[in-house]
Amino acid sequence: MTLFEHAHRYVGEIKELPGEHADHPLIQWWMSLCGYGFDVHDEVPWCSGFVNGMAWDLRAPRSKSAAARSWLAVGVSISLVDARAAWDVCVLSRGTNPIQGHVGIYAGTDGDRIRLVSGNMSNQVTVEDFDEAR
Repeated sequence: MTLFEHAHRYVGEIKELPGEHADHPLIQWWMSLCGYGFDVHDEVPWCSGFVNGMAWDLRAPRSKSAAARSWLAVGVSISLVDARAAWDVCVLSRGTNPIQGHVGIYAGTDGDRIRLVSGNMSNQVTVEDFDEAR
């Protein structure tokens, strides 16, 4: 099973729970893999927690951090043209802040768009396209 196949099972199925006192237990568990307690709220940025959970399940290397850009230190950095859909992790920048970013499982490109399976987009696990410039 590839990272993509495993992650895609959660698309549209895992969503943040509405309400101040409701949190999705699976999102909380994914975040526990990043050092958070099980009382973490599902409103915190959890894209890296999601990828850590997928990697943990498949016994693949993981960052063990909730920071999206922590994935830059996992494995070997490659160019986008060498990326393997379904297996590689893609780290995106977010604005001009070098600490902020987004991480997901690379699912391919379409022109100048990169497709990722990731958590914490629209408060759920999604497949979305991002500008390649990121």
